Amino acid sequence: MNWKLSLCRGRRGAQRGSQTNGFTLMELLIVIAIILILMLMAIPTIGSLKKQANETSAIQSIRAITQAQLQYESTFPTNGYASSLAALGGDPKAGPPTPAASQMLQGDLTSGIKSGYIFQISNITKVNLSGVDRVTGYQVTAVPQTVGQTGNRGFCSDQFGTIKADPAGATNCTQNLQ
Repeated sequence: MNWKLSLCRGRRGAQRGSQTNGFTLMELLIVIAIILILMLMAIPTIGSLKKQANETSAIQSIRAITQAQLQYESTFPTNGYASSLAALGGDPKAGPPTPAASQMLQGDLTSGIKSGYIFQISNITKVNLSGVDRVTGYQVTAVPQTVGQTGNRGFCSDQFGTIKADPAGATNCTQNLQ
């Protein structure tokens, strides 16, 4: 017996009958092209959603830092506000809270970088009371690591808790958040 295997045998059978055994190469290429077009339309949307999520995270992080500062000031009244993010952080396993490590913020935020933003406490004002410096004012800032990619706006707040934005992505915060 001579057996021959032919790749065209299925096509000939399909041409004779009304049933087909699958998709043609052209149909598959058209479907792939449509999927690629839809993906290309969605990619810019995904990028802007990521920037918006990073900005929302930065605003919430500024609020968390402000709340931690209020808690720090009431826990350590002789020190006033914390002058660094590290002072608001700390490892709970290392012992009880101290002014240098108050354990009021999570480690990801006390590192100074979170969700594509860089956080910093600056513009510290101090008053010397009985030979001890007490921090009476501060500014916390959040700027994108890469303006236009990780975020578009910068954010600032101070001891009064009002959060303002800089549309250029820096620390010249003049616009109130709505």
